[in-house]
Amino acid sequence: MFERVLIANRGEIACRVIRTCRRLGIRTIAVYSEADRDAQHVRLADEAWPIGGSRPAESYLRGDVILDVAKKSGAQAIHPGYGFLSENTAFARACADAGVTFIGPRPESIDAMGSKAAAKALMEHHQVPLVPGYHGDNQDTGFLTEQARKTGFPLMIKAAAGGGGKGMRIVRTEKEFADALASAQREAASSFGDTRVILERYVEHPRHIEFQVFGDTHGNLIHLNERECSAQRRYQKVLEETPSPFLNETRRNAMGEAAVAAAKAVDYVGAGTVEFIVAQDGTFYFMEMNTRLQVEHPVTEETLGLDLVEWQLRVAAGESLPLRQDEIHARGHAIEVRLYAEDPDQNFLPGSGTLRCLRLPRPSDHVRLDGGVVEGDTVTIFYDPMIAKLIVHDTDRTQALQRLREALAECDIVGPKSNIAFLERLSRHPVVVEGCIDTGYLDRHLDEFLTGDAAPSADVLFAAATAALLRDERAVLESTACVSDPHSPWSRADAWRIGHAGKRIVALSLREQRYEVQAYGHDGDYRLQHDASHCQVHGARYEADVLSARFDDRSMRLRVHADQERIALHDTDGQRYTFSRAAAFAWESKGGAGGHQVIAPMPGRIVLVKAKAGDNVEEGQELLVMEAMKMELALKAPRAGTIEVISAMQGEFVEADAVLVRFTSSS
Repeated sequence: MFERVLIANRGEIACRVIRTCRRLGIRTIAVYSEADRDAQHVRLADEAWPIGGSRPAESYLRGDVILDVAKKSGAQAIHPGYGFLSENTAFARACADAGVTFIGPRPESIDAMGSKAAAKALMEHHQVPLVPGYHGDNQDTGFLTEQARKTGFPLMIKAAAGGGGKGMRIVRTEKEFADALASAQREAASSFGDTRVILERYVEHPRHIEFQVFGDTHGNLIHLNERECSAQRRYQKVLEETPSPFLNETRRNAMGEAAVAAAKAVDYVGAGTVEFIVAQDGTFYFMEMNTRLQVEHPVTEETLGLDLVEWQLRVAAGESLPLRQDEIHARGHAIEVRLYAEDPDQNFLPGSGTLRCLRLPRPSDHVRLDGGVVEGDTVTIFYDPMIAKLIVHDTDRTQALQRLREALAECDIVGPKSNIAFLERLSRHPVVVEGCIDTGYLDRHLDEFLTGDAAPSADVLFAAATAALLRDERAVLESTACVSDPHSPWSRADAWRIGHAGKRIVALSLREQRYEVQAYGHDGDYRLQHDASHCQVHGARYEADVLSARFDDRSMRLRVHADQERIALHDTDGQRYTFSRAAAFAWESKGGAGGHQVIAPMPGRIVLVKAKAGDNVEEGQELLVMEAMKMELALKAPRAGTIEVISAMQGEFVEADAVLVRFTSSS
């Protein structure tokens, strides 16, 4: 076994690899960019070395610099994690040339599967089922258009060197093809440095099921069962689970055999994933092979009781696979979701900033957390905005889903916005509960999973106000010396006035809308009013983030977190609300520039300018395309009008809130 391993990655996966190495007594060497000098993977590793600037191209993609660190630090092997250099053939070869073990497959295997087009040709030769389409070398636009006609619509354009949903477009008519092709090629060039694409017939309402495969240098190759990844948004996986609720034993065996055949076709060594598109009738087609460890590998580990990173290390060190195919036995059901700094209600706009509060469930036999940040850390603009992976495991799928809901309810993030409320709604939605979601369902019905602009009910406002009152009363008592005399009138935080009952105003704001609740009473007994709604609250208690009370004649127990800045609660249906505390007698609406300008929502690079000064444009017309945090954002006209000036140029890097387009004030 290795004594010193360098981890050529960052964040969650770097921390994940460090944990296994530490358990095995292997010394770990981290590398870090300028933005990551205080990151958790740097703190957890036995030693860490700087490798350049904040952008990936200046640091984590610099294989020569990383290999130089390996040489200086005495690393015997390099674990690439996922992303960055994990599927880079040139880097794998450079490691071999430098005498450093690359903890992954052979360069030839990466090369064979790294190109979607080459992989499909190889699979076709080995009788692995393929979706009809074109995966040849001719990339002339006219020729591709002709191949699209032959394939038929709808079809999928995919970056030949791609992965992670980058460079993928669904095209439903020939009229849309040219623009979709150009957009996919741009994104492919930006993400992979390769504009080549392949075309596939688009399978309507498919499922995405992948098989974990593992091979060693002694000719052994097995699969470790499947993972269902059909809950996706824009080809990015949102929820992964195993076993798949769709597969029966016959289908599972057939797909497992096909996955092993695909891996054997490239003499595969190490951890890999063979991904399939599965039609509603159970017909399956090879989609691609990821020649690395997957983000969702923990669900496989939880059901099989294995450590796949340990397997990677042992195989890379020349050992045989620890188990044979007939020794792989699954138990229970596991589900994973990814907690991101993003705003689902703003088209999942990635976020950045300091994690002022990061409350996550305590790990247990049923709950696992794989993260790369802690409270006080910063989610930067330069990398994927993942905060943590939440994995749950229980005896069956129904219990696992309940574990997931409970664990999500314990999560609380303050700082950048997060997708927690979106994941909570997802975990309760019928298509997830019934196990019948397909890969396009979220994109077709996204409004079913978003909180939107719906106003909170009076019941929710009364519960939030009750929690605020109890929290404020406790704070007053704890801050005054008279707390030792509970009978003192000064210990009653009830806004008492001579001659009449005291009235307090609890002011809350949600999505920039202000709500006022008038409150009379104290110590858990209140009369509340909001507009024309009234409520009598009796026996309210707030302890350990649980509010229990009788609202009129209805007794409720709600999960709530209250502090001086906000009130976060779940209603009886599990819907999450997070109110900001507002001043009782002061309110300022958020000002804005109206519809006179378009600003950059976050730092990023302008990849396309589609209008010019003097143009008359319609509301919603796309004006610029911006690349930020590994995704393309379309910036559109807020209203119809005439453009006065466009201050951004193609290729330019812009800061957040920079004015990119200004409209004439008279239009």
